[in-house]
Amino acid sequence: MAVTARRDVQRPDVDGLEAWAVDALERAHQRAVRASVGEAAAFLQELVGQKLTAVVAGVGDSKAVGKWARGERAPRGEAERRLREAFQVATLLALAESPATARAWFVGMNPYLDDRAPAFVFAEDTEGGARALRAARAFLANG
Repeated sequence: MAVTARRDVQRPDVDGLEAWAVDALERAHQRAVRASVGEAAAFLQELVGQKLTAVVAGVGDSKAVGKWARGERAPRGEAERRLREAFQVATLLALAESPATARAWFVGMNPYLDDRAPAFVFAEDTEGGARALRAARAFLANG
């Protein structure tokens, strides 16, 4: 049985986003799905640093992030989920903004997240990834 791609799949709600931002949203999702855990860890480590990547993933040992990035170990369960979600959001922001802006977005107070830094929302909230993605989309839509 051949699998065919569905072209009638409804696109996500992208109200307020310009075409370039919608394209970045789709590309970020594709990269997050296709990237290895090591690639995701390495990207985040480079963008926000090893310690903050560990915070995002919800792990206490920041050295684990380097091991993930080098393929020596792999995160499990919640840590992998958080890492992939953060990678998707970081990729979206890096495609649309400068690395410095993406880094500042992760650590700065965010009005869409009750004035909390997105990095901590990933770690402390099981819905943190979805909340952070909505906040990133709002940032791109509103500047």
